[in-house]
Amino acid sequence: MSSFFRWLRSNSEHYLLVDAHRRLATRQGTPAPRAPRGAKEIFWLKVFAPIYALLPWPVRHKIMKAMPGSHRKTWEPPPPLRGPAV
Repeated sequence: MSSFFRWLRSNSEHYLLVDAHRRLATRQGTPAPRAPRGAKEIFWLKVFAPIYALLPWPVRHKIMKAMPGSHRKTWEPPPPLRGPAV
C-alpha cells in the first residue's frame, strides 16, 4: 500500500473515531473530546467527517474498494476436506 493511502486511511480512521466520540458524548450528555486545534484537525473534524457522514453507503463502499489497502483482502478458500475430522 502506498504511503499516501496509508496516511489517508490512518488519518480518516482516527478523525472519524474522534467525531464518533464527540457525537456520542453529545447524545449521552458527557464531556466531549477537546475542540479541534489547528488547520489539520479543523479540516478533518469540520470538513471531512461531516461530508463522510452525508455520503450514502454505496458511495463510501465504492471509494473504499477503489483504494488499495487491507479492506480489499479476501478470505482464503477453505482447505479441501480429507475424510472425517476425528
